Amino acid sequence: MRVAVSRVHFPVTTLGPGRRLGVWLQGCSIRCPGCVSVDTWDARVGGVAIDQLLAELERHAGGADGLTVSGGEPFDQPDALAALLRRWRDSSDRSTLVFTGHELEDVAPWLERNPDLVDALMTGPFRSDLPQTLALRGSDNQRLHALTPLGTAVLAFDRPAGAGDRRLDVMFDEDGDAWMAGIPARGDVGRLRRSLAAAGHRASTSAEPGGAAA
Repeated sequence: MRVAVSRVHFPVTTLGPGRRLGVWLQGCSIRCPGCVSVDTWDARVGGVAIDQLLAELERHAGGADGLTVSGGEPFDQPDALAALLRRWRDSSDRSTLVFTGHELEDVAPWLERNPDLVDALMTGPFRSDLPQTLALRGSDNQRLHALTPLGTAVLAFDRPAGAGDRRLDVMFDEDGDAWMAGIPARGDVGRLRRSLAAAGHRASTSAEPGGAAA
């Protein structure tokens, strides 16, 4: 089996409680207008053997406070997602948090076939026309569900967003491009670009043709 992967990073501190292992699966059929992760839409890139990804999980499992899976759209690769979460269960007793643009009822059949693999699930598409006042959300239509007792700890994020919830983890890849993990507040990316431009730097985002991940 092969899986399309955008990136794997540890630690991620902005997508759930603690220092988490973050996995971004590549490819998205939902493609919400205004998405800041356009670089994760194309399912034709980032393909690796599933065993390669699973080995990366095991390498970090001992030191991570949990696993967060985002994308892209994780449920576009249902078999790979199940394999990924089963290996995590074998390697760690810490929580899994999955972000999806689907509603809960849309993924319920997958959850029934794969019980207890997802502890907490954030559902719903990003809506740029709706407010963004809640923690861990790009828009307030999105809903956080605790699916297991382990997932109840993630419900601490089912609240209004505070200043700390808009922090971003900033990393650099092997090409020197910067990318950020987290849920930026509306306008944050634009303000960052203007600040960099004022300092004499050029910044582009994955939403622009030829742009690097932001």
